[in-house]
Amino acid sequence: MSGDNNFKSLPEEAPTNTTMEEIKTDKIKMKKHMGLLEGVAIILGIIFGSGIFISPRGVIQEVDSVGFSLVVWVLCGLLSMIGALCYAELGTCIPKSGGDYTYINEAYGSLPSFLYLWAANVIFVPTTNSIMGLTFAKYVIQPFFPDCDMPDLGVRLVAAAVICFLTFLNGYNVKATMKLQNIFMFCKLGALVLIVLIGVVWMSLGNMGNFSNSFAHTTRNPGKIAKAFYSGIFSYSGWNYLNFMTEELQNPFVNLPRAIYISLPLVTGIYVLANMAYMSVLTPDQIAATDAIAVTFGNAVLGKYSWFIPILVAISAFGGLSVHIMSSSRMLYAGARNDQFPIMLGHLNVKTLTPVPSLFFLNILSLIMLCSSDIQLLIHYCTIVETFFVTLSVSGVLYMRWKYPKMERPIKVHIAVPIIFVIICVFLLILPVVESPLVLLGGLLITLSGVPVYYFGIMQGKRPEKFENFMKHATILCQKIFLSAHEDE
Repeated sequence: MSGDNNFKSLPEEAPTNTTMEEIKTDKIKMKKHMGLLEGVAIILGIIFGSGIFISPRGVIQEVDSVGFSLVVWVLCGLLSMIGALCYAELGTCIPKSGGDYTYINEAYGSLPSFLYLWAANVIFVPTTNSIMGLTFAKYVIQPFFPDCDMPDLGVRLVAAAVICFLTFLNGYNVKATMKLQNIFMFCKLGALVLIVLIGVVWMSLGNMGNFSNSFAHTTRNPGKIAKAFYSGIFSYSGWNYLNFMTEELQNPFVNLPRAIYISLPLVTGIYVLANMAYMSVLTPDQIAATDAIAVTFGNAVLGKYSWFIPILVAISAFGGLSVHIMSSSRMLYAGARNDQFPIMLGHLNVKTLTPVPSLFFLNILSLIMLCSSDIQLLIHYCTIVETFFVTLSVSGVLYMRWKYPKMERPIKVHIAVPIIFVIICVFLLILPVVESPLVLLGGLLITLSGVPVYYFGIMQGKRPEKFENFMKHATILCQKIFLSAHEDE
């Protein structure tokens, strides 16, 4: 899919306000502009994006009890922490951007890594963007429709607008985006801490009735339990996204694991307390019936002062979407730079040094995913496929321990850690087959549809001349539109 190497150069016309001398002396290369605080902000920014404000409904719908839903939230946090430890080893022994794509490529070769890239860009990256955009839209619109259903078209249009705006912002000024992430991180923490404090006060006043017989009616259906885990895991998703930006992280051998160790325990504690707060105020039926649980929670406790809850949640979803757009574009950029996607997607804007073509491409796919506004369906569809590739990445720890025993590993986790993680994830992948076969089959078919694309677009030595000419002209057009060029070595 890559074009001719001649088209990796700069476009003929220099960008406005950029002299040729500047272009010659300044390398077109990503800068290390993130420290520990920014690393923590990336992880918290994605994890606290929207999941905790929508997933409690999906968890309690499947397990049918307050007590076991809390158990699911704790176990999902522990599973994420185990996975994050494995990614700390992967990220420090393979200090390259691209996250899962890079690790799968290093361990298993180009076909599995391409299938990850294909599935990521067709399924779970744009799907997650659309979920976060829809969450933002629903919390913004909900206060205007307190007693009736929100207009579906309006929700989708607001979601599309915010996705487009944040894509533009991430391409225009990455430093400004990073500063906003630090602000959003504290806003998100503030929103969740406020929910937790309200719940603590509510429970201290003796409102503990919802926790009596808390394990009654718990489902014994393993498929439903696995689906509950998928909803919980979606809320924690993002713990591996800092690995997509390793090349932009200062001192990654120190700051990558520290950011993980700070973020994951904090997330787990806040999530469990937030769910206890929700469940102390709302019954399981009330939680299962709402699309905006924080708004329903605020209305039940704060009355006329509940208006600021949706504002805080909308800010949280806004910030989470922004950092997800930024980090996922680096994954696509890394794949294109490795000649597994069209070479134009592996270019950087010569002025902002951001992967603008990749950002634009993912923006289009995210808008397409807004064809459905069923958030719970999107979550299950997205998480099943993503869990498979996360499992494959972590299994790479075991494979590379065997294949490359002398590889330098600044961080080396106990061998039992990746083994436990892989076994648990395999069970989570198998159990939903009976409960949701169509979702699983759909994800599998879309992933495998990348196989012919791989062999036609990448492995085939001589592609049709018309195809080659089309790719060359498309690359030139992309360079002109986005003022982009290939990264300097």
